[in-house]
Amino acid sequence: MDKDLTGQSVLVVGLGRTGEAVCNFLTNRGARVTVSERSPASRIKERVRYWEKKGVRIETGEHRKDSFFRADLIVTSPGVPPLPLFAEAAGRGIPVFSEVELAYHFLEGNLVGITGSNGKSTTTTLIHTLFKESGRPSHLAGNIGIPLISFAEESRPDDIYVIELSSFQLEHIHSFRVGTAVFLNLSPDHLDWHKTMAGYIAAKTRLVSGLAATGTAVLNRDDPTVWKMSRTTRAQVLPFSRSGNPSPGCYLEQGWIILDDGKPRRLMPAKDIPLRGPHNQENVMAAILAGQTFGLNPEQMADSIRRFKALEHRLEEVEEFSGVSFFNDSKATNVDSTLRAIESFDRPIILILGGRDKDGDFTKLNEAIKKRVKAVLLLGEAREKIARELQGSAPMFNVESMGDAVRLGMGKAVDGDIVLLAPACTSWDMYKNFEERGQHFKSEVSALKKEIKGR
Repeated sequence: MDKDLTGQSVLVVGLGRTGEAVCNFLTNRGARVTVSERSPASRIKERVRYWEKKGVRIETGEHRKDSFFRADLIVTSPGVPPLPLFAEAAGRGIPVFSEVELAYHFLEGNLVGITGSNGKSTTTTLIHTLFKESGRPSHLAGNIGIPLISFAEESRPDDIYVIELSSFQLEHIHSFRVGTAVFLNLSPDHLDWHKTMAGYIAAKTRLVSGLAATGTAVLNRDDPTVWKMSRTTRAQVLPFSRSGNPSPGCYLEQGWIILDDGKPRRLMPAKDIPLRGPHNQENVMAAILAGQTFGLNPEQMADSIRRFKALEHRLEEVEEFSGVSFFNDSKATNVDSTLRAIESFDRPIILILGGRDKDGDFTKLNEAIKKRVKAVLLLGEAREKIARELQGSAPMFNVESMGDAVRLGMGKAVDGDIVLLAPACTSWDMYKNFEERGQHFKSEVSALKKEIKGR
């Protein structure tokens, strides 16, 4: 693309955090910027006033076809659905970019991209931590951190950008290419957005298919769909596995994390990983291999891993009182992530499920619930579907609010039990995002603790 944006007409679709970062970059580069935002002006009036003062034209309430067709370039924010207007504009020769694609054309430095259906945020943060604690100039970016475009103006060749990449961001990439791609796993997710599993997979796999021959693909050897990419990529492949011994690669053997770079070495006992669940063993192995591609010291990486703390809303231990432990996994927004959460415990669970469905198949939870869950508390829009698909797996109870769920969970629990929020759905029927949902859960648990202690 032409890096001189002066006078170019650019349409930014969506005025969230990413959209605003794109507007800031484009206006500083002299582009003529229009924003198309479906929310009504009354909901975002402060932001509308701010950007209009900077010369940005804001269109709210609907997406206008003429604005799409007048643009020299369209930049879409993550989460904006696959509008037919994107395909129509592309058919007219108008480029449609995601924010990371735009950033790629202006950014200097080394890019490490992490994707997968589950574990992206934890693995991205861990990789960033390994670089920082090794003294490398690392920046956390993408779906978890600051939009990548925010770094473009001041980036340097020795910078490392560790980028969490969602399927939404990868949907509209063209030239975007990382040096190291980490692909954790693949299971049905966001099918309400992509409509088909094939569409979801196609978006995700762009991260690996775009690698150069000099790049590196860190792939999950145990996930058949992910491992299939090893046969088509031109890049070097570094596998990680909990069930095999790939060489070179990273794997679990007799309770140890083994790093094999031509010569196997015991790096650390798996029990030293301070994160719950076997899936986090996979995340750690992927992070180790990403660090290895940059020559990080293995023993130093192991020390950093031992100090690493679980991210908020990801199997986060909230409180323990009256013999009952409360865990917040609000980030478990799909069925597979909830399954992983259930399998992370060997104690009886009272499970809080529900929210807005992403066309998930809840029947996949049946066997795990039968083995480990005493009761299921159903909350939100999807509870009737969940109840149908989990019928007979465990006693189920409808609740109207998070406070009701926490209190009923405590009422169903006995000494040694766990009350687990792992909803398998988005939060958008009741909350702005999974963070707000998790914070509400935590506040209700805290209030219940005070109430019980005060009796």
